[in-house]
Amino acid sequence: MNAWPNRRALDLFGIELPVIQAPMAGATTVDMAIAAARAGGLGSIPSALLSVEQLREAFRQFRLATKAPVNANFFAHVSPPANPTAQMRWRAALAPYYVEAGLDPAVPIAAGGRAPFDSTFCEAVEEFRPEIVSFHFGLPDQVLIRRVKAAGSKVISSATTVAEAVWLEDNGVDAVIAMGYEAGGHRGNFLTHDMATQVGTMALVPQVVDAVDVPVIAAGGIADGRGVAAAMMLGASAVQVGTAYLFTPEAKIPKVHLTAIEAAGDDNTAVTNVMTGHPARGVINRLMKELGPLSEIAPAFPTAALALAPLKASAEAVGKDHFTNLWAGQSARLSPRLGSEELTRRLSDEALAVIAKFSFR
Repeated sequence: MNAWPNRRALDLFGIELPVIQAPMAGATTVDMAIAAARAGGLGSIPSALLSVEQLREAFRQFRLATKAPVNANFFAHVSPPANPTAQMRWRAALAPYYVEAGLDPAVPIAAGGRAPFDSTFCEAVEEFRPEIVSFHFGLPDQVLIRRVKAAGSKVISSATTVAEAVWLEDNGVDAVIAMGYEAGGHRGNFLTHDMATQVGTMALVPQVVDAVDVPVIAAGGIADGRGVAAAMMLGASAVQVGTAYLFTPEAKIPKVHLTAIEAAGDDNTAVTNVMTGHPARGVINRLMKELGPLSEIAPAFPTAALALAPLKASAEAVGKDHFTNLWAGQSARLSPRLGSEELTRRLSDEALAVIAKFSFR
């Protein structure tokens, strides 16, 4: 067997292998995206922690290295209004940790954080014309979506429920990422914030496939060829893989993060909002244990992370992961230890072998 039974995503994106390297802000590098693309998958460049000029430079590097399609990923959240009361409550909760670390609890916190997609980012898209533009937390304003599509880019976004998938299709996406509860990193939820009712990949993917007409990409708990094959059998036409790429030499994560995911099992990650203000899955650390994992004290995304930055830096300097966002999915233990290019090919080759094995019984 040498052909994929479902080519919808392959033909839509112009790629050879139905494997999308997840755009993990802060961990993904241009080298990782290039390697995944060279293997025949879809390399992704995240923008959430980049300036517009840094994003432009990432595009330039990618285009110099390969002519393969690229996915530019953006956050579509709405920046929250100033809320001094919530920030004071958060700073008070963190004050004992500051004192313990020998830091001043009243030190001014630097501004910044994850930036949502806006007209300036859109200008970079119009300039470099990435083949795919993906979004997290829904979609930006339709004016921006029309500009992205006019630049020739396909638009995709993440859904954590069937209702979100239908909403995305109604609002013009070319494909939907069905993000199961097993997935590491920030949840893509935008119509619901109830984590108690989030859906696992096995249940979510076929229901989204039945509910929408656009191609469906499976994400969450997929770290080897068996997971890829299972997703395809559920009706997905591609997969998005994140955690497995964190083990590649192209990943850029703190040493404490790598140590944590190397020891991660099936039951020591949790969905938390205390790291950034939005639910995200990661290996359980001290802050998650003591304040969360889900806490009403955490201020709105993305502001929670700002006050944590001094604590994170101080702890990492002595090899502690107490305040580091240790993003990982529930299948970290299944992840091969390979380079990004070889990993992308391995995921595809193993999946084809699994599908062939069971197709000819």
